[in-house]
Amino acid sequence: MSARHEPEPKLYNYSRTVCGICTHVLCAVFTGFITVLSKPGSSLFSWHPFLMTLAFSFFMTEAILLFNPHSSPVGKLKHKTRGRLHWILQCLCVFCAVVGLIAIVYNKNLSGKPHFTSWHGLIGLVTVIVVVLQSLGAVSLLYPKLAKGWSLAKLKRYHATSGLLTYLLGSISLVLGSCSAWFSSNASGYVWYLAALCPTLCALVIMSQVTNAYMTKKRQQY
Repeated sequence: MSARHEPEPKLYNYSRTVCGICTHVLCAVFTGFITVLSKPGSSLFSWHPFLMTLAFSFFMTEAILLFNPHSSPVGKLKHKTRGRLHWILQCLCVFCAVVGLIAIVYNKNLSGKPHFTSWHGLIGLVTVIVVVLQSLGAVSLLYPKLAKGWSLAKLKRYHATSGLLTYLLGSISLVLGSCSAWFSSNASGYVWYLAALCPTLCALVIMSQVTNAYMTKKRQQY
């Protein structure tokens, strides 16, 4: 039986709206900054930071923010429509991530350098594998009949949990990328700290959004 609960203070709603809007801005600014810094097309390597940032800082962040109740750019659309848009953005995320991985692997092969010798490289590889598997698993949400014995509510809960873990892995990979020799040589001082802070702040907002959504649903069940 559902229990009645008091509405949240307006200050909380305003603060979450501001945080959501700031996240939209931060992910766009950070992606734009890396784009300018890497100059995609100037070299084979340049595609790696550009595509990885586009995948995890922009596409995946925006895909999750579509369901933000306070700052979704398409909040007035039906949930099913937002789900389709989420699916499209996630497909773009997977495509960019896979191509970005191929670019760095091929570039290192040409340079004769070893692969995945840093934490950034190892976590980046794991992140790409996980985001591909997580996206494949999400097909069951589009076609629930494929997941026999699983309720749609349980599938959504597992998808949200795995999606959050995937996003956190992507954010960690982006932060570790700021410690790479390439990034450190192109950004220093306060610029470096601001750039490293962007994916961290976005991750905190996304984590709050997902956990609050499912905590609210759980409270309403009691």
